Amino acid sequence: MIHTSAGLLEFEALRALVGRYVGSPMGKGELGKVEPHTNREQLERVHRLNAEAMEYLKTASGPQTAGRGSAVRLRFGDLPDSLEPAVKLRIEGAVLEGKEIFELLSLLDRASETRAILESCASRFPLLAARAAGIGELRAVLHELANKVLPDGSLADTASVALNRIRRGIEKQRQQIQDSLERFLRAHRTDGVLQEDFVTLRNDRFVVPIVAGQQGRVNGVIHGSSGSGHTLFVEPLDTIDLNNQLVRLTEEELREVFRILREMTDKLRVHAPAILASIQVMGELDLLFAKAQFAVDFDCVIPRFAAADSVELRLEAARHPLLEDVLRRQRKPIVPISFALAENRILLLSGPNTGGKTVTLKTCGLLALMAQSGIPVPAREAVFPVFDQVLADLGDNQSIAESLSSFSSHIRRVKEILEQVTPESLVLLDELGRATDPEEGGALGVAIVDLLRSWKAFTLASTHLLALKVYGGSHDRVLNGSMGFDHDTLEPTYRLRLGAPGESAGLAIASRLGMSTDLIAKAREAMTHRERDLADFLEQLQQKVNALQTEREQLEAQRLALEAREKALASEWAQRESAKLRELEKKCEALAQAFEESSRQTIEGIIQTAQQRKSAEQAQRKVSKTVREFREELQTTLAAAKPGAGPPLRLQIEEGCRVRLKNVRELARVKRKIGPDRIEVEAGFMKLQVSVDDVLEVFPEGASSPAKLPQNVSFHSAGPRWDVSYRELNLIGKRAEEALEEVDKFLDQAVMAGVNRVRIVHGHGMGVLKKAVHEMLSKHPHVATHYAATPAEGGTGATIAEIREE
Repeated sequence: MIHTSAGLLEFEALRALVGRYVGSPMGKGELGKVEPHTNREQLERVHRLNAEAMEYLKTASGPQTAGRGSAVRLRFGDLPDSLEPAVKLRIEGAVLEGKEIFELLSLLDRASETRAILESCASRFPLLAARAAGIGELRAVLHELANKVLPDGSLADTASVALNRIRRGIEKQRQQIQDSLERFLRAHRTDGVLQEDFVTLRNDRFVVPIVAGQQGRVNGVIHGSSGSGHTLFVEPLDTIDLNNQLVRLTEEELREVFRILREMTDKLRVHAPAILASIQVMGELDLLFAKAQFAVDFDCVIPRFAAADSVELRLEAARHPLLEDVLRRQRKPIVPISFALAENRILLLSGPNTGGKTVTLKTCGLLALMAQSGIPVPAREAVFPVFDQVLADLGDNQSIAESLSSFSSHIRRVKEILEQVTPESLVLLDELGRATDPEEGGALGVAIVDLLRSWKAFTLASTHLLALKVYGGSHDRVLNGSMGFDHDTLEPTYRLRLGAPGESAGLAIASRLGMSTDLIAKAREAMTHRERDLADFLEQLQQKVNALQTEREQLEAQRLALEAREKALASEWAQRESAKLRELEKKCEALAQAFEESSRQTIEGIIQTAQQRKSAEQAQRKVSKTVREFREELQTTLAAAKPGAGPPLRLQIEEGCRVRLKNVRELARVKRKIGPDRIEVEAGFMKLQVSVDDVLEVFPEGASSPAKLPQNVSFHSAGPRWDVSYRELNLIGKRAEEALEEVDKFLDQAVMAGVNRVRIVHGHGMGVLKKAVHEMLSKHPHVATHYAATPAEGGTGATIAEIREE
């Protein structure tokens, strides 16, 4: 993309603003690559990533359930710049310094953590997870090299067995030297030889300070003197061999350290491509989340790109980000702008000086560059064509060095624009036809705009010239717009109004800025009748436009009030209908309870022989099943009878609706969608994660009130719902008594949830726990039958229990 006006539109300042949110050197490097371009497919892909990153940040900042899959705030601020060491890995034979290895391992560890976090959220943020998949799988080498290099770049003693042995030997040798020198100090403490009673180092060898001139009384080697020459540093003869051994051990330590660093470098070199790719992805993710945080802070929106067959330029509540940043620091509000261009390709802006015309041009141009650079734009809505170039003439470019006046520089720049413009260009012209005779400037401006109109290039131009205002009102594909002016306060309102030109209000603004009243009066007298009439006409037109806008806003407010009243009435009617349905539900529930109680009493009257008791139990179960089916049919009928309710929907699963699941008798309620193919539901007291293929029928959400309890009957909640996503109970490691209590509770909850098959894992062991579980299941009233699990489900280490149908 040619964007020769990026400097005029302050794109670099915008890049710096986004750069405040970038944390790492790699991210700043990626930000430096950001430029406007015209690849629509790539732009749409980047903006989809931006949208997902924005949603991730909002999710991470809000309340959410802890655990795997939670959105965790990612950190990029303290990442080291390890690109150069990573590049050095590609050089065969090169050995990294300890500090370089430590920083590289720290970066790769953070990268692995980032990949794990984003991949755990793949169901909600698939694009971020796919981007994080570009981070190499380096956990094995990270684990192997962990804790071998300290933060200062030195190697830990445990880096190798040999290094640990050498350093223990060095410590021991230093202690021997210390003991030898302390004996020397005690021997000469009173004979006047010692300058100071301490041991120091010179040339990496332990020495003692003696008085200059006394060296003849001491057998040793002089290694230097003090700056004054009064002290000599002598290595006693008795410690020379000890120091020599220490030097040998130190050199051996250096060789071992180099060997370890070379070995660690070679292990990292094997993964050099993956390491470079990981650093690249971390830089891209840093920039991506920086753009997302910028978008959240500045209330940005993801721009859309108009289709080639329906080109339009539309901004709603758009704001200039640099101006908004300044006004925020001053605690002042910013006035957004809105306009739309489609058939009308040219917008001519007029209105008072300092009224916001130039800011409107800059806002449109900068937001277009942001959109085509993959950066969200500060607006409520933004639609752009994919521009091949943004061409602007803004401000006064006069140059004394080049002998260019304001008008000359203006015309030269417009000439360059006209030579480069295409139908896919965005053209921004500030004060077109300025700095010359108004009549000639107006004629020239009309000719320029007419040429741009023939090119069908999107153009925004500001002007004070009458000829251009008249042209905007008398030609198609050209739209007049004006910046508002308050005649009561004599101040601009900075609001963009479309459909009519605006008055320049130069005399009014001069008066507001302190120009004398007499001078303003003389200026008005100097105006011709035609000029005064025109000024009065524009003033009246502006007032009518303002009145029309006010009336439109009032009508919109009335429309919204009527809609709210209509919704309130509909809600009231729905509540009344719901109350009637709840009363009907209570009556039906009472009839069902009376029928069930009567049936139970009748069955209890059957002869109490063993065979007859079994028949009675079977009859009781059939009665319970009939009552349950009756209630389900009743609920379905009531839901269909509610206002706006239709027949049960199938496979249109929404949060809050009720569903019928395979192998689960009770209707479940959908809590949330986990992905395209899985949902989380609540069935009774159990929370399940199931595939959408397990859904047999979907019912619309219907509000219902809990049935009122009879007198002297109370209800106590069983506490939080138990998550049985996999319908199994693990008893491994538990005592038999504790395990049987958990089995009993597990079976009760399975019955309440309507589950008809569960798995109990007890392991093999000595067989005690397995035997106890089987004995309990054989006598338990909820269990119809039980048997060993299939090999795929745990074999004889687990038992399948089928729940008796009530």
